[in-house]
Amino acid sequence: MRAIRIVWRGTRLHCPHCGSGGILAGWFTLKHRCPSCGLVLDRGESDYFLGAYLVNLVAVELILTAIMVAIGIATAPDVPWTLLTWGGVAFAVVVAIGCYPLTKVLWLAFDVILRPVTREELALGREDTRAVAPAREP
Repeated sequence: MRAIRIVWRGTRLHCPHCGSGGILAGWFTLKHRCPSCGLVLDRGESDYFLGAYLVNLVAVELILTAIMVAIGIATAPDVPWTLLTWGGVAFAVVVAIGCYPLTKVLWLAFDVILRPVTREELALGREDTRAVAPAREP
């Protein structure tokens, strides 16, 4: 049940740990940490999100293949090869860019499932927040 909840949060582009929104800094980037719970969203090394690229690539190619096979079967024997070629390229580029935030957050969700968030990790995120916050004047 815990894993389903974490993946559900990820599919809605929310923090897999607390379910809070607002973790995207832009279309291709996540914020450094969750604004609600303080979870550091880049939980690994410099190549941490390479898995998100791979998941994105595989998902888009599987979807594209299924669509192209369906069109080929539906239009046989006069398959529109030129349309499939150029339409497939355009589809792959647009869908890969469109799905990237989802695959990035889902990759983070799977990581949270496999490596549950620790109190120390959340404390690091809170300390990082205090270090960045401006000092208050008396």
